[in-house]
Amino acid sequence: MANHSELAAMNVSQLTRHFANKSVSPVEATKAALDQIDRFNPKLNAFCLVDHESALANAKEAELRWSRAEPLSAIDGIPASIKDIILTKGWPTLRGSLTTKKDQNWDEDAPAVARLKEAGAVLLGKTTTPEFGWKGVCDSPLTGITRNPWNTDKTSGGSSGGAAVAAACNMGVLHLGTDGGGSIRIPASFSGIFGLKPTFGTVPAYPLSRFGTIAHLGPMTSCVSDAAHMLNILAKPDSRDWFSLPVRNNDYHVGINSGVAGLRMAVSSTLGFASVDPEVARALDEASKVFLQLGASVTEDHPDFGDPTETFRIHWYAGAANQRRSLPQSDRSKLDEGFNLIADLGESYNQPEYFRAVDHRAEIGMRSQQFFDKYDVLLTPTVARPAFKAGHVAPDVNEKADWISWTPFSYPFNLTQQPAASIPCGFSSDGLPIGLQIVSAKYRDHLVLAAARAYESICPISMPKLS
Repeated sequence: MANHSELAAMNVSQLTRHFANKSVSPVEATKAALDQIDRFNPKLNAFCLVDHESALANAKEAELRWSRAEPLSAIDGIPASIKDIILTKGWPTLRGSLTTKKDQNWDEDAPAVARLKEAGAVLLGKTTTPEFGWKGVCDSPLTGITRNPWNTDKTSGGSSGGAAVAAACNMGVLHLGTDGGGSIRIPASFSGIFGLKPTFGTVPAYPLSRFGTIAHLGPMTSCVSDAAHMLNILAKPDSRDWFSLPVRNNDYHVGINSGVAGLRMAVSSTLGFASVDPEVARALDEASKVFLQLGASVTEDHPDFGDPTETFRIHWYAGAANQRRSLPQSDRSKLDEGFNLIADLGESYNQPEYFRAVDHRAEIGMRSQQFFDKYDVLLTPTVARPAFKAGHVAPDVNEKADWISWTPFSYPFNLTQQPAASIPCGFSSDGLPIGLQIVSAKYRDHLVLAAARAYESICPISMPKLS
């Protein structure tokens, strides 16, 4: 039998083959994941809650099902985690905030959590998030700093930073994150894993994010195939989310290995408005050459939607104000300083400003949809630069709130609600991962997965060397 670190590194397909022939059990896989958490979480801070007892009990139940050759799904017995912004029955969901009262009834699963449990996934615990998921790095007044496994002096990215670090360090196989402006893709890029923000509504949300209809849920994994397995389970409608898409009977594994030959790809290092680190631009150029070798046509082009920064800021900051309004006035002093700053800005917008942003968002969405009449896939950097110093909101250590300034490639596709993924495409000169963003039209998540899998087949994802 493989040792614990080798076992923890196995993907869904490898584990379930072992489960089926009884050479490895779900209990052994769970123990391996818990061992990784026990070894590396004290230094990296990926998990804010770990429930050894519950995980092992659920793994034993999965082991019995596999012994009878009656698994509940393709992920039965697979170790998984939940971002601590998503309701999970029996565990507190504190959202990285000192304002959340731990001592209350935690008696409901969010739709995505319910689907994972129904499928037999073994939930290990909750992963860290900045307060209410408000920024593109991962530290909070409640849980402190989550660190990058490639260099612990650097940020993991956020807001799903804990999930990204957990995936990179094999602290479980499947990790559920959220993405309101890049919160799956930014830490996927910085921490060197695969992360997918599906088409809005594909994975139901309850309660709906206070940041509104720019917030998505999706999988974060160490390989593309595992994300497809996870999305097959998550992509089911739930009546609690009136935005959730109807049943489409999609199997996201179908066509995942079909390649990209003949696909029309656009590549843009600026999206027409952004600046980018030269090392990131070079990595994008090298990635586009891989797709040419794989038979895609690749053209330099970008959607003609101008600079969406202010439109996103208004949506995001107004969402922060909306979140803060739900708290007692006495709790404001407990909040992250940067969160208070953007909530103040959100409260300063007047009604005409907000509705102009709503109208501009609609135009951005229309122009982006028209762009994907010409192209199947768009390639961009995931983030404009590699990871920077941990514990800061931005590369400028004096900046307290403006994470949007260095994430110009992610948030436009929250405004447009399109599927977008990040996959590692190289390293900076100081050894930090660089992410490639793959975007397609709404409801064409399968194309994003197929393009990512084609790239992964030539450029496999590397994991950090841990000690």
